[in-house]
Amino acid sequence: MTEAWQASVEAKIQDAVQRGEFDDLPGMGKPIPGRGAPYDEAWWIKSFLEREALPSDLLLPTSLQLRRRIDQVPDEVRDLPTEQSVRDFVGQLNAQIVAWLRSPDDGPRVAVRPVNTEDVLRRWRAERARRKITSTVTEPATVVTPSRRRRRSWWPLWRRRRG
Repeated sequence: MTEAWQASVEAKIQDAVQRGEFDDLPGMGKPIPGRGAPYDEAWWIKSFLEREALPSDLLLPTSLQLRRRIDQVPDEVRDLPTEQSVRDFVGQLNAQIVAWLRSPDDGPRVAVRPVNTEDVLRRWRAERARRKITSTVTEPATVVTPSRRRRRSWWPLWRRRRG
């Protein structure tokens, strides 16, 4: 029975080859990706992260993810427009930290403490003040003289008449 089945499958493959259904397949003539690389047990995870354009931070345990987010707080709050938005951001991060402290996962025990909102606000204000000072210094003063009028171009008027 299996020989008959194998023969029928082989016959269908040969018919498809003769019809040219295997010609011009995508990837034809290209090397197989990762062919010469040493074997990696996590190849499927790495390919998934690359294919979906996900950050590799997702593979870290929660405690290390939180530590990384704490380290990135100054960069993340730098462009927030108001103090309230900075407070909201730090409050959400602190809520995640407190939730993890209440029921930690099996990851490594890393010291994670809630972020001090007032320290973040003090740095945020200092950064904004520094940016205001540098932006006013670098902007050249423009002087507009009322005697110089801008000449109107004749091109738009000519185009209107023709159209």
